[in-house]
Amino acid sequence: MAILIPPSDTFLVDLFILLASAIAAGEIASRVGLLPLVGQLLVGVVLGPTLLGPYIGLGSTTLPPELAGIQFLATFFIMLMAGLHVTPEEITQMRPTTALVGMAIFLIPFVVGAGVVAWVEPGLSRSTDWFAALTLSITALPVLAIMVSEFGLTGKRLGNLVMGASLVNELTAVTVFAILLQLTLSGRSGFYAVSVAILSVGAFLIAVVVISRIVKAIRESAWWRAKPNRLDTFWRSREAGFGILMAMALGAALYSQLLGLTFLVGAFYGGLLISQAYGASTGPRTFISSFSEAGLLITRPAEAADRYRAFDSIFSAMNWMFFIPLFFALIGIEMDLRDLGNLVVFGAFVVLLVMALATKLLTGAGLVRALGLSWPDSVAAGFLLSSRGAIGLAMAVLIYADGIFNTALFTIIALVGVVTTIVSPQGALWAWRSTPASRADLEQRVPSLRQGRPLRLRAELEGPSAPPVDLPLDLRPPPPSPPGPSTGSPPPT
Repeated sequence: MAILIPPSDTFLVDLFILLASAIAAGEIASRVGLLPLVGQLLVGVVLGPTLLGPYIGLGSTTLPPELAGIQFLATFFIMLMAGLHVTPEEITQMRPTTALVGMAIFLIPFVVGAGVVAWVEPGLSRSTDWFAALTLSITALPVLAIMVSEFGLTGKRLGNLVMGASLVNELTAVTVFAILLQLTLSGRSGFYAVSVAILSVGAFLIAVVVISRIVKAIRESAWWRAKPNRLDTFWRSREAGFGILMAMALGAALYSQLLGLTFLVGAFYGGLLISQAYGASTGPRTFISSFSEAGLLITRPAEAADRYRAFDSIFSAMNWMFFIPLFFALIGIEMDLRDLGNLVVFGAFVVLLVMALATKLLTGAGLVRALGLSWPDSVAAGFLLSSRGAIGLAMAVLIYADGIFNTALFTIIALVGVVTTIVSPQGALWAWRSTPASRADLEQRVPSLRQGRPLRLRAELEGPSAPPVDLPLDLRPPPPSPPGPSTGSPPPT
């Protein structure tokens, strides 16, 4: 990318241009009512082989080694962040109907999509068909959380339903992805290979649950509560808690690799391991809440909130203003929209886009309607569940790097993800405006629409409108003790 710059300095120049452009484009996109990821991805398209790449040293969709390393780390942190939105308690406390909706809005698009991909791209292997269908079947839970918040659905039946269904969708997709990738990379087939893949995933999940239970038991034990200086007693290093949690996440990723699974699965479930219970109706969580469950990392209860804010500041800055903008910009560079000039490729894009929208819309709307909600709410739910995001793209990046996807298929999948994410909120608005009653309800939930102002989706993954994190009771400073019975002074602590 850099022109007339010594080779040793080109990486810093490339990084500066990509990061600055992606941050600016994300801000512009958010101001016109789009999610920042749209602007960030378009930056990569402009700087990549589609437009300016041949003139600035990025004429190939293959990233330079340094940028490929940045993308690897960004993918890890995005999957870790996705895992932080999930806890076992959310699954065990979920209504069976919500779980069934979540599995259906993944499995139906997944099965239909595999057949459609095989039809429009007959030369691909069967495993490639399944991987393409998988990446097109994932509802973006973080993006959906933003729309639920912006549409005033937080805490309402429809909001809870689509959030819970999206959670099940995401968990199912990550698990199926792990099994498919293990089968593909191992080169084995048949009942034995499938059994080994399922057992590998099961061994990993069992380890996650066992460790989570151990950490929770220690945190709630009287012995540990009696420790006045928990972390500081053992660790004097600055921000040691953040480093320990990062080591835990990396350890989970390495363990998943050892079992023949991808590091993405380890990062996702590693986030689940260190996350705190998170109600689906409360909006996206910050990294603060993930430290609430990791009780081994807490010092004095009175200092917990300050330590959480420091951790959250580190993690948020590192992700929102560095890894996430670069991740989407680098995806744009790996895309080559010139492939759409081929009528066969363009036709495949149109067919897969229609399939991705139709399967999610019809499945989601039909199931929500069957649960007794109105037609406008049901159609709006179908559109909301059609949004894609970082998780599917992170999987596509790994599959592309392993040579399972070619550039044309990767471009189609990324572009379908962007288009469905743009269409999703607009389709929901259209559904709610279709009848006077649903339109009045929408304008009551979102007063700015009543005033004629457009809807603004203000953030990706974490929204400013999300309510503050409510720390568990045992992490708050203890209330003042009552006076002693005889002396009038507080009892000794």
